[in-house]
Formats: sequence, structure tokens, C-alpha cells
Amino acid sequence: MPRLSRIIETALYVDDLGRARDFYEGKLGLAPMLETGTLCAYDVGGQSVLLLFLRGQSLRTQSSAGGSIPPHDGHGPLHICFAVEVTELALWDERLQQQGIAIEGRMSWERGGKSLYFRDPDGHMLELATPGLWPSY
Repeated sequence: MPRLSRIIETALYVDDLGRARDFYEGKLGLAPMLETGTLCAYDVGGQSVLLLFLRGQSLRTQSSAGGSIPPHDGHGPLHICFAVEVTELALWDERLQQQGIAIEGRMSWERGGKSLYFRDPDGHMLELATPGLWPSY
């Protein structure tokens, strides 16, 4: 069987793209690599892409000369996890709290990893995790 090698992109759906951009750029320090009126794409550590779609704007097939992208969308709070270095987790904890972002949970994993949990303005649960979370990370 052919193997999957990694996740290239993750999509979150937001109600207010400007508000979401303020959060992901201003609070988390991500830089946009593509911007349209309904989408913003961010490079995350040179390994993956975070896509923020304006909710409801990707419900139609997107066609171009290269082919087509089927409709997609999401509802409710979703979850993504960002990798951080062990030496930076405490700095992130401090930075988030200084910016008024409530830390909703902390976890010490039996493999040695640690996680912080907090929400973005659309209620998506975000996690920052150090190595030791999974056998592969």
C-alpha cells in the first residue's frame, strides 16, 4: 500500500476573517503567505500550512484551468496542535497570558511532552505541545 508522509495543510473555518487574522498574526506571530477576501494561508514552521477560510465561502466547487476543488466547510469548535520547543513552552504560556488569552488546560504526557490549551476568537481549541506527545512526536 502507498504511504502517506505528512499532513500538508489544515483548515479552520472562521466567522470574521479580519478578527481571525488579528489573532493568528498579532497573538501567534504567523505571517500570511496568501490572502484573498475569503482565505488566508500561513506557513507554519516550514512544514505545513494553516488555512483560515471565511465560513460558508468554500461551499461551492472552485474551478480553474488546473482542475477543481470540491466544496468543504466546518462547524463548531475544531482542534489543532502546534509543535513548540521544550524551552519555549513557558515563554508561550507567559505571552498568551500577557495578551489576555485564557489558558484552559495544561497537560503533562506520560511520554514526557507537555501541552497548553487555549481558544481562538472562533472557539477553536488550539494546543501548543512539546515533543513527547505521541510516539512520532
